[in-house]
Parts: sequence; C-alpha cells; structure tokens
Amino acid sequence: MTNPTARLALATCAALPDLDSDDAPLREALRSRGVEADVVVWDDPTVDWSTYAHVVIRSTWDYTDRPVQFADWTRRVERTSQLHNPADVVTWNIDKTYLRDLERIGVPIVPTIWLDPERNFDSRAIHTRFPAFGDFVIKPTVSAGSRDTGRYAADETPSRSLAITHAKNLLGVGRRVMLQRYLRQVDTVGETALVYVDGVFSHSVRKGALLDGPFRAGETEGVLYRREVMEPREATEAERTVADGVVAALPQVLPQLDGPLLYTRIDLIPDDEGNPVLLELELTEPSLFFQHGPGSAERFADAVAARF
Repeated sequence: MTNPTARLALATCAALPDLDSDDAPLREALRSRGVEADVVVWDDPTVDWSTYAHVVIRSTWDYTDRPVQFADWTRRVERTSQLHNPADVVTWNIDKTYLRDLERIGVPIVPTIWLDPERNFDSRAIHTRFPAFGDFVIKPTVSAGSRDTGRYAADETPSRSLAITHAKNLLGVGRRVMLQRYLRQVDTVGETALVYVDGVFSHSVRKGALLDGPFRAGETEGVLYRREVMEPREATEAERTVADGVVAALPQVLPQLDGPLLYTRIDLIPDDEGNPVLLELELTEPSLFFQHGPGSAERFADAVAARF
C-alpha cells in the first residue's frame, strides 16, 4: 500500500524545470495512485534530498558536462533516499565503456574501437584505427543526445582529416573516445528503442537516423540533445530476443542487483546482415517515450507506487 506521508522527487535539470514534455503524463498517473511528485533540479544546492523517500531520475540531461559531480550527487542522495536507478548502476552506465563489459559476456554490440587519452595517440596512430571503407562514427564515451558526435567517410581524405581532428580534440581534454562503424541499415530501418519497466517489456519505438556528417563545433552548444523523430514500433522477435538477453544479463555485470531495475531502455540497430546489435543500454536518465506507448506511463506509475 502506498505510504501517504512518503514523498517522491522526479529529478530534472535546470533547463527543464517542469520535466521534458514526454514525462508530462507521468505526474498525473502517479497522482491517481496516491503518489504526489515534486519536480526537482538535481544540482539545486538548496534542495534537502532527505525529505524525499524516493528519487526517480528523469530529465537530468546536462549531467554529461559534469559526470563526476552527477555521480557524487547520486551517492549523496542514496544515503537518505531510495534512488531509481541506484547510484552504482548509474555510475557504471554513465561511461559507455560499459559496452565492453556486456560484450565480454556475449552481448552483440556495434563493433567499437576504444581510444584512451592515457595512450597519447598521435595523428598517425588515430588514422590507422579508422576502417578502410564505409562510414564511421566518433564520439566521446560520456555523452548523450548525439552531442560531440560526428560521422565520417573512410574513403575520403578530407573526411578522415576531420575525424582525426575530432578525436584528437576529445582526447586532448581527457575524454575517452569511441570509434564505431556506421551501420548503414540504420538509415532505412532506423533504431529501435525497447523500454522495460521492472524488468518487463513495456513498449518500443522507432528512432530515425541522426548523424549526417562530421562534428561541427558549436552545433550543439547550449543544446541538451538533438531532436529525434520517433514513432511507435513493434519490436521484432529478434530484437526482443537480444533485448531480453541484455536484461537477463545485467546481474552478471552488476552482481549487487537484488531485483529488477525500475527502468531500462535498450537501443538496437541492425548490422550489415540485419541482425540487431546493441548501440546503447540506457539506465541513467533515458527518455522512456511514454507518449508513444499507450498505457506505459500508467505501468511506470504502478511500478513506482509499488515501491512505497
């Protein structure tokens, strides 16, 4: 039974003080279940988080500019409140090097080469890691919404030169870099995001391709994320198999889990043979696309209310 004296905070960022519009149905769904929710900016120094029994991370989408501060905040909140998802899960998920952990246990991921700043890569060393043909993507391992990300053509010298500069600039300020093949079927099939609530599949959406060229400095300055074109989509049997497998595998990489996570989003794209592979596992602050999943806000609210 819901505890009427317990309070819930939905954590957001200063740029979205009323949450993202996609989360709008959530507050009413919670209220109808006896859960009153305050929307609270995560880095507001005046907030006393101990007044909240539960804190659910939602649109804290500026955290990638201050990942260490954000991770510290999750641990601080967790000392007095139940944080969803938990701090150690969020800390693991902030940096996309988590994909290496998942690949080691057999999860199919987009082919990725990792560049660490400690290696002091020069231009030639970076160049030799680029594929010989096709397009590829360069992005930092801590990012969201396709920020600081670019797409390059392996067989075009000017494009390779821009890619080297992009990678060097990221490495030069201490950011790890991911170099991934651009899987072209994403241009036609798109990306499928599968949402799980309490470890159970809820709904899925299609996301259109975002990347159409090199990274351009200033293009996303002051922008939380690139606007995405989304629509409801029924996940295929193959996509469900991969996504279900990711959910089932989480205890192997996060042995401290003692139950299902409140929310999980799994983003898949097809490889060259059309087989779904993992692009991202979103456990931190993903949009859950309530507006594209009938009944999904209600299912989420049920899961939150059950925790009181």
